[in-house]
Amino acid sequence: MQNNLRKITLELLRSYEEEGRYVNLLLSSPKLSSLTSEEISSVTALLYTVVEKKMTYDYLICAFSKRSISEIDVYIRDVLRIGLCQIIDMKSIPDFAAVNETVKLARHKGESGFINAILRRAVKEKENLPFPDKKRNFARYMSIVHSIPLPTVKLFVEIFGEEECEAFIASISKEQPLSLTVNENKISRSALFEKLEKFDPSLSKYTDNGIILGKSVSPKKLPGFSEGEFFIQDEASRLAVKALEIDSSNDIIDVCAAPGGKTLLAAIKATDGMVYSFDLHASKLSLIEESSKRLGLSNIIVAENDATSPKPELKETMDRVICDVPCSGLGVFAKKPDLRYKDISSISELPLLQYEILEKSVSYLKKDGILVYSTCTINPLENEAVTDKFINEHPEFSYEKIGVDIENCGKITLLPHKHATDGFYIAKLRKNK
Repeated sequence: MQNNLRKITLELLRSYEEEGRYVNLLLSSPKLSSLTSEEISSVTALLYTVVEKKMTYDYLICAFSKRSISEIDVYIRDVLRIGLCQIIDMKSIPDFAAVNETVKLARHKGESGFINAILRRAVKEKENLPFPDKKRNFARYMSIVHSIPLPTVKLFVEIFGEEECEAFIASISKEQPLSLTVNENKISRSALFEKLEKFDPSLSKYTDNGIILGKSVSPKKLPGFSEGEFFIQDEASRLAVKALEIDSSNDIIDVCAAPGGKTLLAAIKATDGMVYSFDLHASKLSLIEESSKRLGLSNIIVAENDATSPKPELKETMDRVICDVPCSGLGVFAKKPDLRYKDISSISELPLLQYEILEKSVSYLKKDGILVYSTCTINPLENEAVTDKFINEHPEFSYEKIGVDIENCGKITLLPHKHATDGFYIAKLRKNK
């Protein structure tokens, strides 16, 4: 790995820490404009891993230096994080290169000696790192090893128990495969599968329009991208749209649409209908418009709108409603490392907003229409507690079984360690005649 790539990663990491910007937005930086696709991939892998594992690296920095993290200059701390990442988690980089080249990021000789000492100790002890004792304190061990704040780990233990909690956390700490949704208006899944043969493709398990790639690659480099033959979407999100049972003539509304995957798939299915794609954040709507243009979809109406304030002119006009509400994101840590460091104390406020959005969104439905409520979290308080309360208070609605090879009675919690999807909740609600 060239040292200029380490320098760029360090600059991006400093921006992440100082400005609080999301990692995916940092990767649009002009600093990457002169790099090759392979170099961008290297920077991306290093930056994502450092952010994902920063709690682990900080713990080791403290253990090796006998100092608290607050006593270490933030620049040196970030250099050490980058060095530890290469030594511990990036097996393709030789230890001597990781140490020697990272030391060159020091600003003066005094820093060089300190960085060199810490990294050389990491090399010496990397097969037996000084982590907390797992048997004595399971939650603290999992927190440090997997770089997840202790309150969040304790919540996972409360939800799953220790054994399944460990399986869940291990699954969200692995690199995720690229999941593609086929634009069946342009190409069949079998034809796209053949095009992607060298990327080790496999067919999605629960939906008939997904392809999973076994090799990491930039989507824009894949054959068929510029032609609009696919877009990136997790299997769980595809399954949420499948639960809607969309007919080609259906009119559909997506009340919290950004980044727009469900809108796009709904529009592919509803070839003779219209899809209204609303979101509170106007800045995100351009992403949906760009994607719909690339995919050749002309049946999408994009507009800024607050989901808690339904448009009265659309009351009882929709055959289907997609209600993918704001949530804690506890099921997508693997893809969004920033989320794992959010303070979970605010989670308790989310169900009130989620319930309000659900209750307001059903006003769009015609009789016998279907609404799918979904989240990318595994927290029961944001999931079945919300939809169960709604069903109890609205007798004109009922759960309806989702047609998938997973046991359900109209609601499913998908788990990465069981279903190889994002952590996700889907509930299918039918408005009775």
